[in-house]
Amino acid sequence: MASALTIVAGLAIAAPASAELLFFSDAQSMSIAGHRMDGDRVIVTLRGGGEMILDSARVAKILPDEVPYPEPEQAAAENPGDPANPANIDGRVPRQGSPLPVLVEKTAFDPIIEDASTKHGVDARLVKALIQVESGFQSRARSPKGAMGLMQLMPATARQYSVGRNPYDPARNIQAGTKFLRTLLDKFELPLALAAYNAGEAAVRRFGGIPPYAETQAYVTKILALVGVAANYQLQ
Repeated sequence: MASALTIVAGLAIAAPASAELLFFSDAQSMSIAGHRMDGDRVIVTLRGGGEMILDSARVAKILPDEVPYPEPEQAAAENPGDPANPANIDGRVPRQGSPLPVLVEKTAFDPIIEDASTKHGVDARLVKALIQVESGFQSRARSPKGAMGLMQLMPATARQYSVGRNPYDPARNIQAGTKFLRTLLDKFELPLALAAYNAGEAAVRRFGGIPPYAETQAYVTKILALVGVAANYQLQ
């Protein structure tokens, strides 16, 4: 598998494509901006920004995508959007012509996500999008700040929501993270709840909105785009 992917990667270097098509081993596919190999992992650059990490065993092949893919600077120049809201942070009015990130359709964690979403009353798409941005569906992910697992729980949050002795356990991690997200959604509108998940509730209250942190603003934008937020979007 790794050798096949290496060959594809070599072709991409020899003749760069504007975008690529990634085919999963279960026959699902998605359009991506690009990829690179890191040992037995495939690091995928998403069309809407950000990255996700996949085990090479999950990837059947990666081929050039014939659909044009404008660079972010080009898209911004062609579609400047609302000058009063350059980050388009609420996700409700996507810039025309700009590529949108794609939510992974099928993962091994879908049954756990569905169970946690039903139990805590959170849209399963929202939980999946958060996991995609937080950890790229890598259950053993750990951030430099100590955030753990699929939903990147900080140690204090893991203790507060009784994640147990193994915070990397997918079922416990997703249950705790979804419950935490539900708590934030009960306090804030969706964009602010996501900002609080990333930067902390105190930061959202201190700034009276999404904190002016580039990481947090990009984080909120990506998740909202993944779930296709519209004016009539409502949580379950």
